[in-house]
Amino acid sequence: MNAVVEAPRKMVENVAELHLPPSSDRRLQLLMDRNNDGQLTFEERQELESLVELSEAISLVRADALQLLGREPT
Repeated sequence: MNAVVEAPRKMVENVAELHLPPSSDRRLQLLMDRNNDGQLTFEERQELESLVELSEAISLVRADALQLLGREPT
């Protein structure tokens, strides 16, 4: 099922600019490094999985917005 939703261009541009907040991005990087070193606790592994899911969701909505705007990711 494909739905067409109209949105103001400014709204689409704002979605295209979404990113993880810098503190969350730094935490994600730290947890990924600790994971690579095999040093994650169970709680950190859960946090890492949540941050990865959030980052992926942001990437997908950004990609859709950028496609609508005819722009490439930066």
